[in-house]
Amino acid sequence: MKTTINKRTLACLIGLAGLTQFAVGNTISESQQRYIKQYEKQPNVPKPEEMLLNTDPEPDLASGFTSLYNGKNLDGWKPKGGTCRFEAQGDAIVGTCVPGSPSTYLSTDQTNYADFVFTAEVKWEVDGNSGIMLRAQSKPGKTQETVYGLQAEMEGIGKDRCWSGGLYGQSAGGWYYPLWLEAHREARAAIDKDGWNRITIQAQGHTYKTWINGIPAAHLVNDEYKQGFFGLQIHAGKQGTVHFRNLKVKEL
Repeated sequence: MKTTINKRTLACLIGLAGLTQFAVGNTISESQQRYIKQYEKQPNVPKPEEMLLNTDPEPDLASGFTSLYNGKNLDGWKPKGGTCRFEAQGDAIVGTCVPGSPSTYLSTDQTNYADFVFTAEVKWEVDGNSGIMLRAQSKPGKTQETVYGLQAEMEGIGKDRCWSGGLYGQSAGGWYYPLWLEAHREARAAIDKDGWNRITIQAQGHTYKTWINGIPAAHLVNDEYKQGFFGLQIHAGKQGTVHFRNLKVKEL
């Protein structure tokens, strides 16, 4: 017997399928369950069912960008927050952890980046946590300047959490957008632990999106930070050497 489905019924079925897929995607992956207790008390931690998903293709990175590194020295940048070392080494900026130092951020002199697409490639020579501050702010601290705001996480290669591309509130309440959903499975698997990894960040108005090696990662709507500087993080700790290259931005 032939069954006929009218257009309205078909549209409803497609809509329900989409909602079901969205609901499944917004559940926390089994491999990520152990992080719920660890982060549930952070002020910013989102409810999984309310997290937005990035399904957009990575922005075109071929034209319209301005390089943020001249390939010779660190003109246009200065470190904030600690004494970890940054050096210009050929086509890359290399940051090295100094034991005993707080997290340090090599920060752009320009402090009014608002709407933009930013991209960079990151490689770990010695494992260590890192990230890219965006629309970052700073304020005097007890012993050194404090850098705060949103950071696109670059997790390092030793952890199995795999949240590179997630959005963290540095000195600002913790995780805004952890990559712990079932929908983030591909993004969590995107890092090449032996090579270069591209982080792309788009900030436009209140909306932030990230991509890891072209794979969609975070999608956050937040109105706390309107503009600020970029900062390359070397995290406090015992070790870590991180290379950054192809640093460039297109202001929108």
